[in-house]
Amino acid sequence: MHRAEFVNSYFDAWNHRDPEEVAAHLARNGRYCDIPQNVEWTHDELIANLERFFAAFQHRYELTGRVLTSRNAIAYQYRMIPRDDGNSTHDETYHGAEFITLRDDAALMITDYYDVAEARQARLPSGPAAQLAQCKYAKSGLDDQRLLEYKNRLDDVMRSEKLFLQPGLTLPSLAEAVGCSVNHLSQVINSGFNMSFFDYLNKYRVHCATELMTGVDGLSQAILNIAYTVGFNSISAFYSAFKKHVGQTPAQYRCEQLKQTSLASQGK
Repeated sequence: MHRAEFVNSYFDAWNHRDPEEVAAHLARNGRYCDIPQNVEWTHDELIANLERFFAAFQHRYELTGRVLTSRNAIAYQYRMIPRDDGNSTHDETYHGAEFITLRDDAALMITDYYDVAEARQARLPSGPAAQLAQCKYAKSGLDDQRLLEYKNRLDDVMRSEKLFLQPGLTLPSLAEAVGCSVNHLSQVINSGFNMSFFDYLNKYRVHCATELMTGVDGLSQAILNIAYTVGFNSISAFYSAFKKHVGQTPAQYRCEQLKQTSLASQGK
């Protein structure tokens, strides 16, 4: 199947609201991965969850911009907008992007990114996958008491062992440290903290960075070094996470700290 034909067929399946037709684009051993929620579904899980999702939401999907293709991959941007048939109960639009890895005519991986802030404004808790996540966790067996227990254990492990400093920390390795299953830890982070896995890690990394930049040694240390010290793999990811959690860029934050240090020194 030609790449353009694959994309057209995939969008038609979503707009026809047909779970099996959507999942037919995924290989039997393929995965549908939602990045903001840090969850993924198999071919059969996708069908089951899309049945519930389509029953709850009435949006339609449109391409925005060009479809980028290579030999084994497709990338494009999309928007999810309310249907104009008067049946939609959610009246906002939000935007996202998907990256698809192909093998022959089927997708081995469909990776979905979307604007969480826009999705919340659209009254979708965290985009379309949030509804799927609720379905995914419905039979997880994790009650409120155990969820709270795992939340506290997770925070204790992060503070005492500072696992967030590991650049390659993964959800499975963190679940092993907490002593719970990967699915339960995903539920704890998504539902218990209302964060994605990466947002949760970055919250600790950014807090550690602010502590370093507030100290005497940190005021003169290169920002790039601080970024790598607290577990980031790139300076761009560090700047993005820092501004999201602090409201300032690392350079702006450091400048403010230098001013405060200078004022404090003058007051002595």
